[in-house]
Amino acid sequence: MTRVSEESLEPLRRDASEILKAALDAVDPYKAVCRHLRLEGNRLLAGEQELDCPSSVHVVGFGKAAASMAHAVEEILGDRIAGGIVTVKEGHALPLKRVRVVEASHPIPDERGLNAAGEITGILESLGEGDLVICLISGGGSALLPLPVDGVSLADKGAATQALLDAGASIHEMNALRKHLSRVKGGKLVRMAYPATMVSLVLSDVVGDDPDTIASGPTVPDGTTYATCLEVIDRLRIRSKLPEPVLKHLEGGRPETPKADDPAFARTHYVLVGHNALALRAAAGAAQSRGYRSLILSSRLVGETREAARMHAAIAIECRTTGHPIPPPACILSGGETTVTIRGPGKGGRNQEFALAAGIDLSGIPGVVLMSVGTDGTDGPTDAAGAVVDGTTVARAEAMGLDPRSALDENNAYPFFQELGDLLITGPTRTNVMDVRILLIGS
Repeated sequence: MTRVSEESLEPLRRDASEILKAALDAVDPYKAVCRHLRLEGNRLLAGEQELDCPSSVHVVGFGKAAASMAHAVEEILGDRIAGGIVTVKEGHALPLKRVRVVEASHPIPDERGLNAAGEITGILESLGEGDLVICLISGGGSALLPLPVDGVSLADKGAATQALLDAGASIHEMNALRKHLSRVKGGKLVRMAYPATMVSLVLSDVVGDDPDTIASGPTVPDGTTYATCLEVIDRLRIRSKLPEPVLKHLEGGRPETPKADDPAFARTHYVLVGHNALALRAAAGAAQSRGYRSLILSSRLVGETREAARMHAAIAIECRTTGHPIPPPACILSGGETTVTIRGPGKGGRNQEFALAAGIDLSGIPGVVLMSVGTDGTDGPTDAAGAVVDGTTVARAEAMGLDPRSALDENNAYPFFQELGDLLITGPTRTNVMDVRILLIGS
């Protein structure tokens, strides 16, 4: 086996960090809103829409990026903002002048989020035909706008969310249930604001940027049904883990969520301001400026985390040994959101698990660095954004008495990388466009 020098990998690690910075900067929520919203006299340009801008505009929002997005709206509209409220995950707040910021729990909702959701709906239900509301939506919005249907408690909804998380449900599957257990999601928020005009500025954190999945689609028609929810429950085999009120509601034959023919949608405008592919393109550009040939595999990577990681490791080895699919020096990028099926009692997140699984297969391979990062700065229930590995990871771990395969089996990547000093700690980035993986192959 080739002996890998840690010193020779430092330039690759530094470059990976700089490429990550470029990716995050490209999806900075403040900048994203400023690119898509501007005021010209009494006309508001939102994406490709041009609207009359009244002297009094209301702002609501929810998601990890909502405070940063609201900051941009304040800068653009100034004293036209009559007030409003946005809900963010703990640690993601910013001091604002005209819009109140509430911190709440994510991914399991809490009373703070519930109370803020009540205030948001109160604002919307008070509006009339001449009013304009700007709704700021980003990843995490589902948990940060919790307003359960009658008969389902916040604890019931939290238990259902946890059961889905533990079963490795995709974001699409989780949000299908969330929409049907909510009074505001799945297009219902638009109904509350009608007949006011609503402009939704949206930062996507879902594969494919599906409008009805981002934050459970509160301002767009819902493409899922109660039957969708029941199919997910049975396929994941979690029926016995769901609270009885949740099952009773989903099986109760209730009226469906709003569909595209609902008249409320005639007065709403949807603008996508940022997404994962934008981050990957910026990363590719940053890599090219550093002398790497760049290849974006996909911004839509899903599936089991450790299997996706092994595929990335195999591509790196192929690139290193044969020059395919791209000759070194190379930067291979991917985005999306994989899922982890919990098998052990450990601590970690999908990006740490991704790095660990890839690191095992890359053991002894020279000139390769892989970085897997959650763009929101939080990977699973940890304070890490992700982790970085290279061909020395396994050897360094074993020299310290650590067992990488045992850590993977027990979903225990966090303490493993903490001991190695290879956790990526960014703190809250106040953006959220899923995950970014940076694979550098040196000359």
